Amino acid sequence: MPTTLAAAGSRHARAFVCKAPATIAFAVVVALFSIAVVPSALRADEAGGGSSGSKKQNPTSRLYVADLDGGTSEINTGERIEDLTRKSVHSAEGTVVETRPDATSALVLSNGTGIYFAEDTRLEIKRFLQEPFQPNRTDLEAEPSISQTQTYLSRGTVGLCTSRLIAGSSMVYSTPLANISIRGQRVVVETTDSETKVSLIAGDVTVRGEGFSGGEVLKPGQQAVIRRESPNSPPQVQIRPIPDADRASLDDKVSSACMARRTVYFEIAERTAQNEENRPQLVPVIITPVNPKNNGPIISDTSVAPAPAAASGTAASTAR
Repeated sequence: MPTTLAAAGSRHARAFVCKAPATIAFAVVVALFSIAVVPSALRADEAGGGSSGSKKQNPTSRLYVADLDGGTSEINTGERIEDLTRKSVHSAEGTVVETRPDATSALVLSNGTGIYFAEDTRLEIKRFLQEPFQPNRTDLEAEPSISQTQTYLSRGTVGLCTSRLIAGSSMVYSTPLANISIRGQRVVVETTDSETKVSLIAGDVTVRGEGFSGGEVLKPGQQAVIRRESPNSPPQVQIRPIPDADRASLDDKVSSACMARRTVYFEIAERTAQNEENRPQLVPVIITPVNPKNNGPIISDTSVAPAPAAASGTAASTAR
């Protein structure tokens, strides 16, 4: 009996040894195939075959300076810091716009959002992406394409007047104390180190204290006040009606933003100005109303004033 078991064990051992080379060879083939295929897939993605290729087809987001008042307002594009000039155009994503204590300004983003900057305000546009514009659009009150906006207001006050956001778009304004998800249409955000106020004139807004997963939905005419009782305590959100004493000032801020957005819209540049390596370029089209006594169409003018020489790398090339 022991001899029989030993013989059987010997046969199994010989069978394993015979099969092992085939198994090892198969593993080697799979490994070599992976080495050959994976870099090819990565190269195809880098060349535009993957998601990065689709992003190259999206237009570069822009902002247009509609109005300036008082002292100096600045823009930091990441490459240079320069004074804002009326009718200049800049890339929007990654820029920081700042007004001095004696200055105000009004900008229009290429998704149709008007932003009024009160005195001593600093806003960072951390993310602003747009999908290709809808062809042959005629409704300038609607957003031209899906967009994602994420900003950070470190101090000051902004009045917002948005176009009708289409399905899939998102707009989030953050402060040191809160995150505000905006779905339209007229809202004012004010912030200091110790307090944030969100006043909804019209539209739909959700306010979340920093670190909160839930949120408070505002109704038109309501104001959210976010405060932190102590440095280690979470922010508290209080919802109340907009105080009568504040209403006129808030209305003025959103009205300035709405007036700015009605002065311009953006369209895709001529195809001759594009090539396979560049994203489609957005150019502003200035809107000049006709005599209000007459019933006629608007007059559009694409002759945007060029930016000063210091800003020509961004603004002047876009205006052309």
